[in-house]
Amino acid sequence: MSSRSISSVLGDIVQNVQEIVGSELRLAKTEIGEEIAKAQGAGVLLGSGVFCGFFAVLFALLAAMFGLSRVVPNWAAALIVAIPMGVAAGLMYSFGRKRFRNVHPIPDRTVETVKESVQWAIQRIK
Repeated sequence: MSSRSISSVLGDIVQNVQEIVGSELRLAKTEIGEEIAKAQGAGVLLGSGVFCGFFAVLFALLAAMFGLSRVVPNWAAALIVAIPMGVAAGLMYSFGRKRFRNVHPIPDRTVETVKESVQWAIQRIK
């Protein structure tokens, strides 16, 4: 038998639990920060895609306007600008979606270490 008192053992357990909770919170904060950084990059690409898409529609409408009003090369110039803008918008949107798929809102490492900590605590209590 151990010569330690029950209050000493309980005090150590409480201190260990506090340390575990603190380290888990720090790990969760780090993981969530990493995921936020990923989401920001994806958001910028999606926003850029939407912005370019807006201009693609604008130039397509200008092309239709010039085509109907004059039936001369003015509409062709606007269409030449609209097509690359549309392609750029599609590419940025596609890349942004791919990046968003890599964002994981649940901190996997933290969940795993919490499970390990719970198992450890159960073993210590038994």
